[in-house]
Amino acid sequence: MDRLVLWNIDLTLVDVAIVTREAYAQAFREVTGRPLVKLAPAAGRPDSEIIFETLAVNGIPPADHHLPAFIDALARAFAERRKSLRKQGRALPGAAESLAAVAGLDGVVQSVLTGTIKANAVHKLRAFGLDKHVDFEVGGYGEEVYPKATLLQVAQGRARERYGYAYDSATTVLIGDSVRDVQAARIGGAAMIAVASGRSLPAELREAGADVVLPDLSDPAALVTAITQLTGHRRAG
Repeated sequence: MDRLVLWNIDLTLVDVAIVTREAYAQAFREVTGRPLVKLAPAAGRPDSEIIFETLAVNGIPPADHHLPAFIDALARAFAERRKSLRKQGRALPGAAESLAAVAGLDGVVQSVLTGTIKANAVHKLRAFGLDKHVDFEVGGYGEEVYPKATLLQVAQGRARERYGYAYDSATTVLIGDSVRDVQAARIGGAAMIAVASGRSLPAELREAGADVVLPDLSDPAALVTAITQLTGHRRAG
């Protein structure tokens, strides 16, 4: 297994913003005893960062005990709403087909590099049948208080331990939709396929340094070609 493909989840594979906000509101009230007035921006950011900033912008000085309490509450709130994901959310066009197409590549491991906490990441993909080809054990998640670039390296290390291969920038591809995803790939050591299905424009993704920019996931063959080209040199050697 000598290719590692890491997927961002929100606005790359799925859009479940309504359920996510509802879960945050419930978790916020449970932890603080107050209603959520403002949720911090989420694009390309881990839940740990969103939690601390959300507390701050709602006038609550963040403390060490807040993060584990909020993560537990967020996991419970999301689990209670998992049956609403298909009704209030959607898999983005081509997501299922793209995951299946990438799974057909020789020697590929697919996992996630996401700002979402692990329990909720599983719910998000499982709700739409997108979990079949994903090894969640080697991913990087939002409860881990690291920058996303560091999480990428953590995921590479987990994959190495599990599959016995030293994944690096020549054998790792990150697929995501935000400028922050591109920055994580550049710093953390991965090729970057940006998908302009989120809030970042194609020009912004290119300027940030994406190796390939696709409009969406509606052409799985183009995605597979890009992955093959970006990882082909090391495999050929």
